[in-house]
Amino acid sequence: MGADEKNGLVAAEVMPEGFYEHVSGVLDAARRRAYAAVNFAMVEAYWEIGHSIVEQQGGAERAEYGEALLKELSRRLTEDFGKGFDESNLRYMRRFYLAFPIRDALRHELSWTHYRRLSRVADPEARMWYMNECAKSSWSTRQLERQINTMFRERLLASRDKEAVAAEVFEKEAPRRPEDIIRDPYVLEFLGISQDEKFRETDIESALISHLQRFLLELGRGFTFEARQKRITMDGRHFFIDLVFYNYLMRCFVLIDLKTGDLTHQDLGQMQMYVNYYTRELMNEGGQSARGHRALRR
Repeated sequence: MGADEKNGLVAAEVMPEGFYEHVSGVLDAARRRAYAAVNFAMVEAYWEIGHSIVEQQGGAERAEYGEALLKELSRRLTEDFGKGFDESNLRYMRRFYLAFPIRDALRHELSWTHYRRLSRVADPEARMWYMNECAKSSWSTRQLERQINTMFRERLLASRDKEAVAAEVFEKEAPRRPEDIIRDPYVLEFLGISQDEKFRETDIESALISHLQRFLLELGRGFTFEARQKRITMDGRHFFIDLVFYNYLMRCFVLIDLKTGDLTHQDLGQMQMYVNYYTRELMNEGGQSARGHRALRR
């Protein structure tokens, strides 16, 4: 009998596998309950904020008032509570309340990311159907996104083989790990916890950061370092831009996506999406925009 087999027998005698599975199951269930509790507290808070915004904007005669209100509210909340309260997120909270005006109808099983996606479903009947089906079947946000985009409800209602259509939901979906739950950017923002950049650190990025001064000189004149792993959120999905610089001579942001392999059309499309986001969301009256980008290979 080999050493590994002996160690396995000793371990089994000291601690039966069933006992460990029970203890690990207790911890896993506790983590999921904690995540669900925090998530629904966040959902309720954002519903209340959306409700308050709608009520405050309701009596305004000028559309400009509503935009000014969101801008000032965003500024104050960001100062006091950190990230997660830019104007686009406040608009999502407003949309969330308008999509789900009855608070008691909300399902506690669903996260803020679920509700952000559900809020964009135009048909109220379909919206409520997807919410209830998502809660009942424990869909992930990716599953919900896929079912809405592929008109799952309509296909299910029209199909004679409903079981086959329903089986599509759980295809190609990896189970969510506890560490993924703990690192959820929305949860971290809501709790005021800084995101550890090491979650997404790469060797090439670290090397560039370590030699930042020389790297800036290689880029040319006028560059200042803005951010690394800059998170942007579009339609409830998170994207991370490897490096962001600002050039005060050209008055534009420079976004850099680091690649270790060949550049693909998909990579170019994703970078264009980043540039469009910066141009749309961060361009100001002075002409600041995102007009350049570069992809590097190791």
